[in-house]
Amino acid sequence: MNKTAIKNFAVWARTTLLTAVKQKAFEYEITEDREMDIHLTAIGGRLLTEEERKQRRELIDKVKEEGYKQVMEQTAYIWFNRFIALRFMEVNGYLPSRIRVFTDDSGEFRPAILKEAMNLELEGLDREKVYAYLEEQNNEELYKYLLLTQCNALNKCLPYMFEKIDNYTELLFPSGLLKADSVIGRMISEIPEEDWTDQVQIIGWLYQYYNSELKDDTFAKLKKNTKISKDRIPAATQLFTPDWIVRYMVENSLGRLWLEGHPNDSLKAEWKYYLEEAEQEPEVEAQLLEIRKEYQTIKPEEIKVIDPCMGSGHILVAAFDVLMKIYTSCGWSERDAAKSIVENNLYGLDIDDRAGQLAYFSVMMEARKYNRRALNGDLAPKVMAIEETKFMTNELIAYVANGDKTLQEDLSYLKTVFDDGKEYGSILTVKELDFDRLYRRLAELETAVPENLLDQLVHDQALAHLKPIIMQGEILSRKFDSVITNPPYMGGSGMDAKLSKYVKDHYPDSKNDLFAVFIERCKEMTAVNRFQAMITQHAWMFLSSYEKLRGKLLSVDTINMVHLGARAFEEIGGEVVQTTSFVMQKRQIKGFKGTYCRLIEPTTQQGKEDMFLAGENRYEAQQANFAKIPGSPVAYWVSEAIYNAYVNYPALGQIAAPRKGNSTSDNNRFLRMWFEVEIGKTNFNCKALDREKTLVKRWFPYNKGGGYRKWYGYNEYLIDWYDDAAEIRKIETAVIANYQYFMKPGLTWSTLSSKNFSIRWFDEGFIFDNGGCCIFELKDKRAYICALLNSCVFKYVFGQINPTLNFQSGEVAKFPLIYTVSNEIDKYCHKCVSISKEEYNVYETSWDFKKHPLV
Repeated sequence: MNKTAIKNFAVWARTTLLTAVKQKAFEYEITEDREMDIHLTAIGGRLLTEEERKQRRELIDKVKEEGYKQVMEQTAYIWFNRFIALRFMEVNGYLPSRIRVFTDDSGEFRPAILKEAMNLELEGLDREKVYAYLEEQNNEELYKYLLLTQCNALNKCLPYMFEKIDNYTELLFPSGLLKADSVIGRMISEIPEEDWTDQVQIIGWLYQYYNSELKDDTFAKLKKNTKISKDRIPAATQLFTPDWIVRYMVENSLGRLWLEGHPNDSLKAEWKYYLEEAEQEPEVEAQLLEIRKEYQTIKPEEIKVIDPCMGSGHILVAAFDVLMKIYTSCGWSERDAAKSIVENNLYGLDIDDRAGQLAYFSVMMEARKYNRRALNGDLAPKVMAIEETKFMTNELIAYVANGDKTLQEDLSYLKTVFDDGKEYGSILTVKELDFDRLYRRLAELETAVPENLLDQLVHDQALAHLKPIIMQGEILSRKFDSVITNPPYMGGSGMDAKLSKYVKDHYPDSKNDLFAVFIERCKEMTAVNRFQAMITQHAWMFLSSYEKLRGKLLSVDTINMVHLGARAFEEIGGEVVQTTSFVMQKRQIKGFKGTYCRLIEPTTQQGKEDMFLAGENRYEAQQANFAKIPGSPVAYWVSEAIYNAYVNYPALGQIAAPRKGNSTSDNNRFLRMWFEVEIGKTNFNCKALDREKTLVKRWFPYNKGGGYRKWYGYNEYLIDWYDDAAEIRKIETAVIANYQYFMKPGLTWSTLSSKNFSIRWFDEGFIFDNGGCCIFELKDKRAYICALLNSCVFKYVFGQINPTLNFQSGEVAKFPLIYTVSNEIDKYCHKCVSISKEEYNVYETSWDFKKHPLV
């Protein structure tokens, strides 16, 4: 697959389609910055048809409701989705008409649908219109009409993908599509036809790349402290999961559920990412056998699988493939199995409407691959974008309930839950309701005949909107056999106020990032003894901010984990996104050993997959051992000796005082390099803060971190502490921490590093920053601790529990201190500090510089 070509096309197509729909809107005198006349009857000397006036009024209402930019973006996306769906169907021979809409049989950009216009068998085709266009030789209008008719004809078999086009989207249909450099023309010429036969792969990549510029723009705004609005969450968080990781998650959750109750060597051989379970102790194995007896009674059609953050449906299609193998191993035909999988097994949710359409489309195309009748209009996947309930008025609820108090209460409850559904998505929880009763009432409405026009309007609105609300409520209220997902990654700093409050109120132990929130939520969605499989950032395994979350996860067993580290996604370079993929089972068996694959060394996506398949770097670990280390980090590779060190020796925080320092909230205002300040106003030798002295000597040395350097150095900054930091204290977000340690001697290190941990010696007179944490109360152990923390021993042990390159004071405080009095160690530490200090001072950037040694 040529992903470069796919990316270039998708990025270009978004810009081109946006321009095209804006141009069409402009032709109907609808722009972002002009007053729109809703009663307009003519443009350019041409009278508008009644249909055009209706569509134009709809467009104006939509713009007023959601904003011009949002409506143009949505409409461009709608046409992009429809074009790629049509292309996929024509290449794979799935169009019911069997007539290509973009190319001829040789693959050239000569739409066969134009040549066969008079012979087409499409529902709703007006042959008189076709003939008139042919007579006029107006190929562009004819092609527009045929494409719209084709899309509307597909509504019967793919209603969620091809919604009826009789609204404002038709008004904004792009012009010039028959040109070689149009969106369709370049789609044909730039993306090889064989790439369209790779099922969901190309749909997923097109979805991701189409949003790439919007994603970049969103992250640029984040750097300016702009929060991510709910309409931008999909673009900011969507990430197409590498296929092998998807297979790993699906085969080791859904596949494992089946194999443990129905052993089948042939099936297991087909699932090359399936991991054998670690050898267990007899008492553990006995408990596992009891659980597997329960699995033996499971039938294929009873298995429930969900991806609550489904994106374009990659995981759902992989699950479809595994389910197909399960069904056929039980004697089902592929045709019957495909129908049953769609009807009984697969569920998917997302907050993005376009992702919902593509995931639905992907599942239906997978069904069509096995069942030629899949597109006859009978199949309806439980795969959807979450809808909101702002349309659900009390009058509509009363009409639907028709005097049934329980029904009215249930509908009112759903209205409240999903009022901000696109903000919260699948982290919403729904209590159990009588959903069968709600569905029965909808069925009654479908056959009811309203008494008057007003009832008809309410009736139509109820049928259009209530079914998806009830369906998503039912999905979020149930438990699943396999919950498999790649959740959104979004830190608390990027969340808007509403989302931030919601996660703090409902998920206080995982509130720092949405991926962690979803770890908790997916655990809730998983049935007892069933499986949860995810790929997330690996921060939850180590950071103290996720300690309570790790405590909760000790109540479920990690069956296996693929610890990926950085560069697991070839689309993401550098060390920023470090990931882990894991499969957990919702049960707790004392002494159970999980299997852990440590793949952090390879620096490419392919390298990690190759190491996994080679069976290298695998560990077995009991989760109970993690609790022996303060904070219970998931240090599965730690040796018994290190566990014992944590158990038998005191933590550094019990011997000394590792502390974090200030956050001024405005470093540009309060910090200066030492050479930027007049010497007479600085104080390099103060041993304690003195309010009277600070009135004159306002600038003090400041430990602010720095790069990787051991023993001594990075003494570069001064802080304005005038009048005991009176101006800093006025800033609401500023923090002055551990004041009692200011001016005292100690050791300092950089909280964030691109390399390893390094610690440096400093004497009296410093204030310190959160980025330059310090250790105080060292007494006679100062030299020993300095040497220990700069040693390979600390690097090895500390790296075992904190591979994040984020060295917070609380993490350093947990290090086990094996202290022995050693004059030799003290002597060598002082020597190292002296050498480092002498070397540092030969540069003019040091405030102790005297002269260059070569002078």
